[in-house]
Amino acid sequence: MFKTIKSDLPASIVVFFVALPLCLGIALASGAPLFSGLIAGIIGGIVVGALSGSNIGVSGPAAGLAAIVLTAIGTLGGYQNFLVAVVLGGIIQLLFGVLKAGVIGYYFPSSVIKGMLTGIGIIIILKQIPNFFGYDEESAWDLEFFEIDGGNTFSELFQVINNIHPGAALIGIISLAILILWDKVLSKKGKIFQLIQGPLVAVVLGIVFYNVTGGTPMAIEGKHLVSVPIPESASDFLGQFSFPNFAVITNVDVWVTAFTIALVASLETLLCVEATDKLDPHKNVTPTNRELLAQGTGNILSGLIGGLPITQVIVRSSANIQSGGQSKLSAIIHGFFLLISVILIPKLLNMIPLSVLAAILLVVGYKLAKPSLFKIMYNLGWKQWAPFIVTVVGIVFTDLLFGIGLGLLVGIVVILLKSYQNSHFLHIEDKSNGKHRIKMTLAEEVTFFNKGAILKELDSLPKDTYLELDLLKTRYLDNDIIEILEDFLFKAKERNIDIKLVSKRGVEENPESFIKFFNERPKSSLSLS
Repeated sequence: MFKTIKSDLPASIVVFFVALPLCLGIALASGAPLFSGLIAGIIGGIVVGALSGSNIGVSGPAAGLAAIVLTAIGTLGGYQNFLVAVVLGGIIQLLFGVLKAGVIGYYFPSSVIKGMLTGIGIIIILKQIPNFFGYDEESAWDLEFFEIDGGNTFSELFQVINNIHPGAALIGIISLAILILWDKVLSKKGKIFQLIQGPLVAVVLGIVFYNVTGGTPMAIEGKHLVSVPIPESASDFLGQFSFPNFAVITNVDVWVTAFTIALVASLETLLCVEATDKLDPHKNVTPTNRELLAQGTGNILSGLIGGLPITQVIVRSSANIQSGGQSKLSAIIHGFFLLISVILIPKLLNMIPLSVLAAILLVVGYKLAKPSLFKIMYNLGWKQWAPFIVTVVGIVFTDLLFGIGLGLLVGIVVILLKSYQNSHFLHIEDKSNGKHRIKMTLAEEVTFFNKGAILKELDSLPKDTYLELDLLKTRYLDNDIIEILEDFLFKAKERNIDIKLVSKRGVEENPESFIKFFNERPKSSLSLS
C-alpha cells in the first residue's frame, strides 16, 4: 500500500480540501453540531478507509441523509437520542453485510450509474455557484432540489445576481483559473506540479488574499469563510463530543430511524461503490459485503462519539480518482489530515474563503458531468439514453435516491421491451402446395415477459399455414409460454394450420405428438438443455 504514497499523498490533500467544507456544510444542513460532521469525516477516512476493500472510495457524512437527520433529531427529542439510532443503524448494516446484501449493488444498469454520476456533477455545480460568487447559504450542502428554506436549486441561483461579494468572487475566479491551468498545462510540465496539487496552491492563495485584503472593501469575513469550531482548551475540545442516550433504546421511533439510516446509507454506499469502480482507471472491483461491514463499523463508532451517519461518498471518491489516488492510503491520510487540522490549526482553516473551495468542487462537478458524456450516451441508442437522461433529470429536480429510482424504472421498462422484441425470430417462405411456410425460432430462454409478443405472432398467422416451430436453441420455456402453445393447437385445427415441432428430442409432425411432448414437461416449466 505504501508503494503508491507518491500518488496517494497529493490526492489526500485534495480530498481533504473537498471533505472539509462538506463535513461542516452537511452538519449545518442536518441541524447537528458542526463538529459532528468532522467526526464523521475523520472516522470515514481512517476507520472505514482501513476496513474497506475499495482502493479509491472515500467515506464521510452524506448530503443525501441530511433531511433524514434533521427530521429525526426533532422527532427523537434531541441529538443524543438520535445518536442511538446511528449506532443501531451501524449494527443493522453489519447484519446486511453478514447476510450478503451487498449483491444488490450489482443490479443497477450501467446507464443509471452513469446518470447518477452526471446528475451529482450537475447538482454540485448548481449548488456551489452561490458560494463561488460569495452568496453563501446553507443550501449549498443540500443536494435535494427543494430546500429546507422553501426555495429550490434554481431560485438560489437567481438570488446570486444581487448578492455577489466582490472579494469572494475575485479569489474564486482566480482559484478556478489556477485549477484549470494546473490541470491542463502545468501538471504536464514536470513532477513538481504533480506533487504539489492545484487545489493546495489555490487554498494557500486564498488564505493570503484573506490576510492582505483585511479592512478593505474586498475583505472576506464571516459566513464567506470556513467555520471550524475553535476550542480554547483541551477540555473544550473534548466537550465537543456527544454521547448517545441509550435510555431511549426501547423507543420504537429510534428503531424506525435506525433502520431508515441503515437502508438509505447502505443503498447510497452500494451505488457509490458501483460508480467509483466504473471511474477507477484500474477497474478494481470492490467487495460489496465487506464494504457494508466497514460502513456499519464506522457508523457504530461515529454514533458512539457524536458523529453523523457515514456512507461512501461520490464527491470525495471522484476527487480522489481525479487527483490520482491509487490505494486506500489516500482516504486514510485525508482522515488524519482532518483530525490533525481541527486540533492544531483550526484558526488557519477559518481563513480559507468558501469561494476557493467552491472552485475546487466546480472542477470536480464538471469532470463528473462532462458534456461529451451526453453525446456518447445518446449515440449508444435510446435504450441507453432513456435511463441515463431520466436519472440525470430526476436527481437534479428531486433527490439522489428518487432520481435513481426513476432511472431504474425506465431501465426495467427498456429490458421488458427488449425481451418482448427478442423472444423469437420469424422467417416467412413462399407458398408451396397452397400453404404459407413459416418458421418461428424461439430464443434461448423464453419467459412470461415474452408472452405478449409470441401470442400476437401466433394469432396473426393466416389460415392454411405450415408452421415450423424451432426449439433447437431453446433451453428454457416458462409455463405461461407452454400454455399459449397448447392453446394454439386447438385454434390451429380450426384455421387449417399444420405444425412441425423441432427440438433436441426430435421432430413432431402431428398434433397428438405435439400435445404429448408438452404434457410430459414438469408442471412449472420445460428445460430443454
